[in-house]
Amino acid sequence: MELENIVANTVLLKAREGGGGNRKGKSKKWKQMLQFPHISMCEELRQNTEKDYSTLCERQPIGRLLFRQFCDTRPELRCCVKFLDAVAEYEVTPDEKRRECGQELVNKYFNPKSEDHVPEVEEAMLVQCADRLQQEACKELFKDCTKLIHDYLSMAPFADYLDSMYYNRFLQWKWLERQPVTKNTFRQYRVLGKGGFGEVCACQVRATGKMYACKKLEKKRIKKRKGESMALNEKQILEKVNSRFVVSLAYAYETKDALCLVLTLMNGGDLKFHIYHMGESGFDEKRAVFYSAEICCGLEDLHRERIVYRDLKPENILLDDHGHIRISDLGLAVHVPEGQTIKGRVGTVGYMAPEVVKNERYTFSPDWWALGCLLYEMIEGQSPFQQRKKKIKREEVEKLVREVEEEYSSKFSEDARSLCKMLLAKDPKVRLGCQGNGASEVKAHPIFRSINFKRLEAGMLEPPFIPDPQAIYCKDVLDIEQFSTVKGVDLEPKDESFYSKVSTGSVSIPWQNEMIETGCFAELNVFYQDGTVPPDLDWRGQPSPPPKQGLLQRLFGRQDCCGNCSDSDDEPTRL
Repeated sequence: MELENIVANTVLLKAREGGGGNRKGKSKKWKQMLQFPHISMCEELRQNTEKDYSTLCERQPIGRLLFRQFCDTRPELRCCVKFLDAVAEYEVTPDEKRRECGQELVNKYFNPKSEDHVPEVEEAMLVQCADRLQQEACKELFKDCTKLIHDYLSMAPFADYLDSMYYNRFLQWKWLERQPVTKNTFRQYRVLGKGGFGEVCACQVRATGKMYACKKLEKKRIKKRKGESMALNEKQILEKVNSRFVVSLAYAYETKDALCLVLTLMNGGDLKFHIYHMGESGFDEKRAVFYSAEICCGLEDLHRERIVYRDLKPENILLDDHGHIRISDLGLAVHVPEGQTIKGRVGTVGYMAPEVVKNERYTFSPDWWALGCLLYEMIEGQSPFQQRKKKIKREEVEKLVREVEEEYSSKFSEDARSLCKMLLAKDPKVRLGCQGNGASEVKAHPIFRSINFKRLEAGMLEPPFIPDPQAIYCKDVLDIEQFSTVKGVDLEPKDESFYSKVSTGSVSIPWQNEMIETGCFAELNVFYQDGTVPPDLDWRGQPSPPPKQGLLQRLFGRQDCCGNCSDSDDEPTRL
């Protein structure tokens, strides 16, 4: 049985490395899978796509790149884009180098004699920026200038872009993005763990080689536990949030027996594993502070979308290959309507805030309480209100949460103790993060004085711990308890309405990022150097009909892959 685990781990590790071939995990037929349609097939998309500059040219990764390629064809627009990139670089420059970087930017883009001069920025604004730079090189110095440039680009240049072959190419990518997603889109690998409604396994997109985690929600188990609204809620929230610090939903599809959510694969394991199973319990303060800063950014992104998470605990914080964290498992997260409060005794015992335990109304306060619990546990090596492997009745834990002050050992510095106490204030009105400015209040605490949050949010800070790329940070295959068979539940045609709401295919921003990260965009997004229009973008030509297959080809040719056969000589065997 040990052999089965070794084989499963070896196969997964080889897939993570790219399968050993030069295609980096891509199928032999990946270019056929991602073949652009003729532009004439994208007319419906053209009619139904909202023509919004911010959405098309800034938020969507492929749209952003194609708009910039369009701008590159005009010198005056090229300067604007270079200026925007220079400001983005200025904002993530280390504090001690920011004034110097800002001065270079002013000299290059605000000087009328410079070849990169941006005339769209008004004289008064230029003088104001230059003066403020000498006083304080703050991160937001060029905010008004960038808004002005975006306003300029969103007018005539954006209208011209919509009539260009670059926008037509964007529509072709959108067409590919919207193609049906099935189990045959992926290769499946070993089980990584269990979710509430089914197992979680590793998977790989055949067309790109990108690795993900596939969370399977068994249809019968959902129905038996009346979990439809919970499953749909998690899917819709994951789809809505686009954050470096929250797991992303990339695909949602269904099989005969399950609804499948394809999520960011976090190879580094969860914080609970690292706190308790990697030597002495707990972390040094520097590491705990780094994770707290990233969690704070994740909560900020959720709260910006008016989502309260409600289940912050070590096992829900996952590490990626590079040692950065992401918040996972949004099953208990809920949207809080503007100007309203919500109610609900949900969460995990020992991490639920006093107002949740007392069934009072709240907005985002429970998340800041839970961050205090987590920071305490990372430093102390145990939870503030219950001891690990020591059974305490729920009522007793809740009494401690409501009434008893947590105790601090010598492991806590003055700053760490201060932050924990402010986050673990029993009264949410005086709790840090709940006094009107949310995450900004927490980020301003002295414990984070060494963290440059702009660089952190850009993924530019080095994590204190990097997982071993050859390690599998999860239980052995045979140690993961299997789900029992669900009996006495029948799936009915009326359930299809719910399934169709969940299994909606690719999610736009993660899908486009996947195309860029795996090199598919660079390899496929080719234009002719002389500016002529490629055949698939030429309205004068129509798409060629597919070649007719002979009888033997139709009988014996591989049509739909079963999902278990290999399409590559150098791919690992899959389980």
